[in-house]
Amino acid sequence: MSEVVLDRPIVHLTPAAVARVKALIAKQGDPDLGLRLGVKGGGCSGLSYTMSLDKTPTERDYVYEVEGIRVMIDKRSARFLEGASLDYNMLNLLEGGWKWSNPNAQRSCGCGTSFAPKEVQ
Repeated sequence: MSEVVLDRPIVHLTPAAVARVKALIAKQGDPDLGLRLGVKGGGCSGLSYTMSLDKTPTERDYVYEVEGIRVMIDKRSARFLEGASLDYNMLNLLEGGWKWSNPNAQRSCGCGTSFAPKEVQ
């Protein structure tokens, strides 16, 4: 069994996020790296966003490509991230960095790194 390859994104990456991920991959010097997105329990709102560079999808992953970047999201996290958007900006040191916009979040913490998911019907 292998990962599930999708023809549509689960999380939308803005052009600024794509550029930043490509820069991070280039800095590592390994073109086989992709972006792993997910959630884990914790943070001040219940779930925390996770991001890392990774080479190998697992059988528990959904995989899709955005402008040459392979994106991997485990199936458990996908239900919390479906329809979300990830942006990157450095307007200033206090407001810069990664910014999530997630329609599945009932509320988010002030720093934007964790959220409380909406109730599942």
